[in-house]
Amino acid sequence: MIKVLVNGALGRMGRTVVEAVKNDSELELVGAVDIFDGEVLGVKVETNLEKAIEICKPDVMVDFTRPDSVFKNVMTALEKKVSPVVGTTGLSDDAKEKIREATEKFQTPAFIAPNFAIGAVLMMLLSKQAAKYMPEVEIIELHHDKKLDAPSGTAELTAKMIAEVRAAHRQGNPNEKENLEHVRGADYEGMRIHSVRLPGYVAHQEVIFGGLGQTLTIRHDSTGRDSFMPGVVLACKKVRSLSGLTIGLDKLLDF
Repeated sequence: MIKVLVNGALGRMGRTVVEAVKNDSELELVGAVDIFDGEVLGVKVETNLEKAIEICKPDVMVDFTRPDSVFKNVMTALEKKVSPVVGTTGLSDDAKEKIREATEKFQTPAFIAPNFAIGAVLMMLLSKQAAKYMPEVEIIELHHDKKLDAPSGTAELTAKMIAEVRAAHRQGNPNEKENLEHVRGADYEGMRIHSVRLPGYVAHQEVIFGGLGQTLTIRHDSTGRDSFMPGVVLACKKVRSLSGLTIGLDKLLDF
């Protein structure tokens, strides 16, 4: 049995993770942490992560908290030789590099995924393939209005994956002018990323490719938070067999 602690256990994602862990025969929910104390599915919720780790002695910490606290949470877990499985987005490249260094220092693997939905991983991989042949591309990501970071981690990773096979170049009319600032979206190596934040959405992304006389759209929709749970459970089971820092659910899947 793999012992799991869920950080951010009282949040919408956290509660879903708690339920998924409790329902899996190979995982054991040993602890829960949140900024508020209480109880979730019969498990006492602690407010101090370090204390909870000392009490529960988990193998894995799943983190779905906030961008402004996730780095500290991950470093605390690694110092205690607990493997983080992180779904919170917003970590900078510098923070990820420090996490990578910490995994080596404490000889404890860590896993980060901007999206745990298997369909989203397929969307990113298919987009990378399409970009080899249709390099004119824009990304639109749509999330609920409570999301704190923009663009989403999924959109950022998609752009990075596309950039591996697409030569950086500016798209659109070279003389185009933005009459409203940022109306064309963020610029990543010449491709544009647009973020939508509205109530009613969960997590959605479409990657639109344009070519001579044609367009191609690759879209993924998560209509419920349970769509992320197979990926979270898989990461909990595999993280301890990894080394260093692993980023992206595609690294755990057999494609």
